[in-house]
Amino acid sequence: MTAEIICVGTELLLGDILNSNAQFLALELASLGIPHYYQTVVGDNPQRLQQVLAIASQRSQLLIFTGGLGPTPDDLTTETIADFFGSPLVERGDVIEDITQKFAQRGRQMTANNRKQALIPQGATVLHNPGGTAPGIIWQPRADLTILTFPGVPSEMQRMWRETAVAYLKSQGWGQEIIYSRMLRFWGIGESALAEKVAPFFDLPNPTVAPYAGQGEVRLRISAHASSEAEAESLIEPVAKQLRQIGGLDYFGNDTDTLAAVVGQLLTQASETLGVAESCTGGLLGSLLTEVSGSSNYFLGGVISYDNSVKVSVLGVDPSDLNRLGAVSKSVAIQMAAGVRELLSSSWGVSITGIAGPSGGKETKPVGLVYIGLAEPDGTVSCYKYQLGQDRSRSSIRLASACNALDQLRRRLIAKIRS
Repeated sequence: MTAEIICVGTELLLGDILNSNAQFLALELASLGIPHYYQTVVGDNPQRLQQVLAIASQRSQLLIFTGGLGPTPDDLTTETIADFFGSPLVERGDVIEDITQKFAQRGRQMTANNRKQALIPQGATVLHNPGGTAPGIIWQPRADLTILTFPGVPSEMQRMWRETAVAYLKSQGWGQEIIYSRMLRFWGIGESALAEKVAPFFDLPNPTVAPYAGQGEVRLRISAHASSEAEAESLIEPVAKQLRQIGGLDYFGNDTDTLAAVVGQLLTQASETLGVAESCTGGLLGSLLTEVSGSSNYFLGGVISYDNSVKVSVLGVDPSDLNRLGAVSKSVAIQMAAGVRELLSSSWGVSITGIAGPSGGKETKPVGLVYIGLAEPDGTVSCYKYQLGQDRSRSSIRLASACNALDQLRRRLIAKIRS
């Protein structure tokens, strides 16, 4: 038995509103172990909505609608569904009373068009809305088909789903198993390269493995279909262990782990501190670090040395090197890292200098050229050169630069801890 999500609203098609309802429902269906293979967004048009119904009702056994339950003329979901299945609409007195009371609580009087929200297909059960005036329905127009409708307001839909729909679905035999997933996260390797290394795992039936890529990071999602979370974990862990071994140092964490959080854990483990010097990233590296709760225990601070005068006066960069080599150079990155480490008396110093674009690049130093300096507790300073690509956006280059800096620090910390 499979489910299908159908979101109704022309505003979704125009991009005026982000369709967060589909994401929420997809996650909820997975947590209940209910497979769903299709999602549809359709405008407030009865003909097109009926076309969607004609297809969805033949390939799925559970149809979940959001949107189109309001009192205005373009709210057509309930009446279109009823018309499609040839069912009359019946006005429900309990819904009228509920809407009237809600208006009274707000010191207002119910308008005539709100009566439309009390029209329910004959034989359907009302799915009460504790947070708004638009009720949904639970309806089986055929023995092999169940329809649930929810308002488009995310807070109302989510509450109705959790408080009513989940229990109903379980009572009908849905949601007896779960689909549980773990995400393995990698940095420093491309999607195609990692996919080639782990290719045999993509053929596993349960758990399944699938790759995802974005913003320089590659993820492997491991999903298991099981009767409980504990059973799913027992299926996932042996596969995860093998994938971590194959990924080596490119693997950095699970699920919601971030590079900044992992670096923080390693600094804490080593009882060491960090200071940063940023040019092209303009404080982004410091921002990523301070997004982690408790980062004040290891992150001392940073210097945004955007202008060369700050590199010289605050970080002690040699002005002759700036004049001869330019701010975007190995020598300057090394001096920035060493300078901020000395300035803040931190164990580690990290620096970033580069060309984020879209202007400022030239043939010898194109947009996307970035140098990262890393000063270690013993005074050793290393430099890493990246060419991130001239076709990337400024924000993308800045984020990749900050993450690459964190990744290089992560790798060095692991090596130091293991030695």
